[in-house]
Amino acid sequence: MATILHEASIREQLQALVRLQAIDSKIDQITKLRGDLPDEIRDMEDEKVGLSTRLDKLETEEKDQQDAIRQAGVDIKEAEMLIQRYEEQQLQVRNNREYDALTKEVEAQKQRITDNNAKIEELEALAPQHALLVEEARQRLVDLKAQMKEKQGALSEVLQDTKHEVEGLEKNRDEAETLVESRYLRAYKRLRGRVRDGRAVVPLERGAAAGFAVPPQRQLEIRQRNRIIVCEHTGRIIVDGELFAETMAEV
Repeated sequence: MATILHEASIREQLQALVRLQAIDSKIDQITKLRGDLPDEIRDMEDEKVGLSTRLDKLETEEKDQQDAIRQAGVDIKEAEMLIQRYEEQQLQVRNNREYDALTKEVEAQKQRITDNNAKIEELEALAPQHALLVEEARQRLVDLKAQMKEKQGALSEVLQDTKHEVEGLEKNRDEAETLVESRYLRAYKRLRGRVRDGRAVVPLERGAAAGFAVPPQRQLEIRQRNRIIVCEHTGRIIVDGELFAETMAEV
């Protein structure tokens, strides 16, 4: 919060508020030079995080599918070995009950082979499409990083070009704030954040301020410059037009 260096008159505070408005308006214009770059970069950063998470998931799924295909192959070989063993045992059985039991085991292993072959076929059919999704995600991540680098470079250039001007304006703003009472400064900052055009201080011109008519008695009070008066419609601080123009010319 600014510290008031001396007991500033109302006129001085009005002038300081106009200077603040002029300075902040210039800073707003400089900020506009950045355009949508900061928002675009933030959106890209969010997309990058989401894309990296998606790519990790796709790559994990791809690995799991490959592992599942390999495991299915192992299961098939194991089933084939068991079938061979059971068939050899069938030649040595002593009764139908043992033979039937081995036959059931053979059938179970044949079904195991069928199931695993179907699983391999299904996973191999999905593999090309899944690989395409992984490649698309990787390429989008590469493109996104390149775009982010370009946008960040452009933003950095704008910031560098305006750095000294902004620093000078902010120094002048700090000096102006020292002349404004804390309650008025708080009101000014609150208004700046609320009004769409950022104009918390407006001039009285032709009986109106910021598009709203000002009653004659209130106009007289504003021209006397001994009170800080706000618009009853918008809450903006209204300053005598001549004082406003004089102060703006000095900024």
